[in-house]
Amino acid sequence: MIIELTDRASAQIKEMMKEEPDQSLLRFGVKGGGCSGLSYSLGFEDEVNEELDIVETINDIPIVFFNQDIPIIKGTKIDYKENMMGGGFSIDNPNAIISCGCGSSFRTAEHAGAPGDC
Repeated sequence: MIIELTDRASAQIKEMMKEEPDQSLLRFGVKGGGCSGLSYSLGFEDEVNEELDIVETINDIPIVFFNQDIPIIKGTKIDYKENMMGGGFSIDNPNAIISCGCGSSFRTAEHAGAPGDC
């Protein structure tokens, strides 16, 4: 497996997918930007680029990854947590060496990106 989804995260994603009937795939990856250089990208879509993407089914959820993102996200655990302010996904990436104080961006040793100001 490229990543791990907890049962809570899987249940939340499946509920969200019901609200997006035209979008049958979850895409998870990274993009440049954020305080520490890289930030996570998580969303729904309906197309796969066979030259650039890998699709893996985890907990009955088809997930699309850009090939180039796999070394950065391999081993990442995604959970869903609720508190008094609402709920949200938490991402634990063992490849991240530095995370921003706001928790939405990170750096890895090999893919540091260009750090900015929080």
